Amino acid sequence: MKTALFQLLAKVNKTILPSFTKRQLDISKASKFQLAIIGWRAFVTMNSLK
Repeated sequence: MKTALFQLLAKVNKTILPSFTKRQLDISKASKFQLAIIGWRAFVTMNSLK
């Protein structure tokens, strides 16, 4: 159940949230909001793989 929820969130993140790697964003120059999005995407991805 938990994994299915995170897999759904991962699909939503992929369609809605921007991909900063495609934009070649430098992490050291990222704003706090961009870092929060990166952290959220990482959290959801790691939990969807469990």
